[in-house]
Amino acid sequence: MKIREQLEQTLARFTELEGMMSDPAILSGEGSKMATIMREHGGLSKVATKYRRYKKLADDLRELAPMLDAADPDEKAMAAEEAATIKAERDQIWDELLELSVGGEDANRMRCVLEIRAGTGGEEAALFARDLFEMYRRFAETKGWKVEIMDSSVSERGGFKEIILSIEGDGAYRALQFESGGHRVQRVPETEAQGRVHTSAATVAVMPEPEDIEIDLKPEDYRLDKFCASGPGGQHVNKTESAIRLTHLETGIVVQCQDEKSQHKNLAKAIRVLKTRLYEAKRETERKERSKERMSLIGSGDRSERIRTYNFPQNRLTDHRINLTLYKLDQIIAGDMQPVSDALMEYERSMLRDDENN
Repeated sequence: MKIREQLEQTLARFTELEGMMSDPAILSGEGSKMATIMREHGGLSKVATKYRRYKKLADDLRELAPMLDAADPDEKAMAAEEAATIKAERDQIWDELLELSVGGEDANRMRCVLEIRAGTGGEEAALFARDLFEMYRRFAETKGWKVEIMDSSVSERGGFKEIILSIEGDGAYRALQFESGGHRVQRVPETEAQGRVHTSAATVAVMPEPEDIEIDLKPEDYRLDKFCASGPGGQHVNKTESAIRLTHLETGIVVQCQDEKSQHKNLAKAIRVLKTRLYEAKRETERKERSKERMSLIGSGDRSERIRTYNFPQNRLTDHRINLTLYKLDQIIAGDMQPVSDALMEYERSMLRDDENN
């Protein structure tokens, strides 16, 4: 999808939400629905208002065009001066819109779900998944984003077989969207007694979290199972049916949450994760329907695609998609992901410019 088409869709949705916010029926209705509408409206506001201004400036330039050919030299000079000022502002706003459009129509969502799963490598892979979790958590802290653990499965040595996070904050999805894929680590594992370097892997998936009104999910759409949580947590966890499993009947998507002691809280988290996966499935269907168009110019976001290698002996990080190599893995794994994020964003931005001009 071209950027202008994407921006038109964003502005149309923003205008629709503006109408909903002034609808007496909605204003007098359920408060949570209005809160959801306002949150989505706020998320689109930055892009939509800029694009609205861009279109206004473009209209102003078209209206000035006849005056640029005026017979009166003074009128012609004044029109040329005004046109130059308008064009400068228009071009600046377009650059800002291009920046905000990196990553497609979901680029400016403030909430996303990040899933990390241990891959090949046994216990070492689970420990690597833990290191990735800590890297993302620390990066989020530097950005002032809110991180919430939705569910996790802990290994014997304290790694993660799987961990699901909700991350919320300005620019969260835009900055993390290119993390989806296979991550490979090369290092001497804690489990290795003879000092040999091993290769293990983990997979990451980053999905934009939809607003409640975007995914219509009713209790009759899924099967709800309650069970006793397993793993760390004390007697309460093992004796109470606080864990929740949801199975979406139409798609077969299964979600479970057991991190909270409260069954009600686990259910609320499970519903959020299920809605996110349903939204991602919908996006994937749309991607396949227009497979000739590139949603992301960097990669497909498929978990099976190996995107990055973390080589600890050489203190080297390599992102294979953009041929990026940085010899400061210790800093990156400690949460300083900005150089990686910036390089990925700049690559996508430059490709978008080329794509838009073709």
